[in-house]
Amino acid sequence: MKLLVQPEAGIEPVVQAIKRAKRSVDIAIFRLDRPEIEAALAAAVARGVPVRALVAHTNSGGDAKLRKLEQRLLADGISVTRSGDDLVKYHGKYLLADDTLHLLGFNLTRLDVTRSRSFGIQTRDRRAVRDARDLFEGDLTRQPYSGPASSPLVVSPETARPALQKFIAGAKSRLAIYEPRLHDRRVVQLLQERAARGVQVQILGKATRVPDGAELRGMARLRLHVRAIVRDGTRAFVGSQSLRPLELDRRREVGLLITNPAVARRMLEVFDEDWEAASGNILKKAS
Repeated sequence: MKLLVQPEAGIEPVVQAIKRAKRSVDIAIFRLDRPEIEAALAAAVARGVPVRALVAHTNSGGDAKLRKLEQRLLADGISVTRSGDDLVKYHGKYLLADDTLHLLGFNLTRLDVTRSRSFGIQTRDRRAVRDARDLFEGDLTRQPYSGPASSPLVVSPETARPALQKFIAGAKSRLAIYEPRLHDRRVVQLLQERAARGVQVQILGKATRVPDGAELRGMARLRLHVRAIVRDGTRAFVGSQSLRPLELDRRREVGLLITNPAVARRMLEVFDEDWEAASGNILKKAS
């Protein structure tokens, strides 16, 4: 398992993953404006690797941009499918290259890769790869996703709420949270319960509902894009779902639960650096 930290890692690890693919490339796209990615996908097709792109049916950039992207990909020989419209948005971002899942907390855009704090995970965990492939096939053919609740893959709206609530409830000493839009009442209550039991709850980002006992700071230096949680310094979550009802219950969001302690520790190191940088932007002190 490998951790990508943005903006330090840049776009090259994703480009190289596509370049190394020998059998297949499947990519779920919400936003894409990096020509390096389009060129790598086209080169994969040219060397005989089947490439399929699942493009979100809508985003705030508008249908015209999505249609132009779709036309460019089709011109390069890529099989393109637009997502269904049964969910409010298809916001998940991931790449399957041969037997490796690249779960991305960032879009493949200049803003996300060069100016925003985010994470990505590259993993060959068989369960995660299997379930991501099932999800991709299901969304491609507009069939329901029925992955197991025990999967490390966290999928909204099917498994995200119980998976993330269980993950948070397991905290014993510390929760370090990157969160742009904390709002969900049940999650806030759960965080309050953890804080009341002595768990240090630190939130970098924004919240319309702030848990009692938690400290909230606004992100400094970088734009915040990722949704991530580090639990007790040894377990972590990275994904596209904010802790609010819309993204837990009504949109396609995709994340990953991480049991690799080295990856979790590195994420916590980055969090601590960002937390210290935000010391002048305290929005709520722990009570």
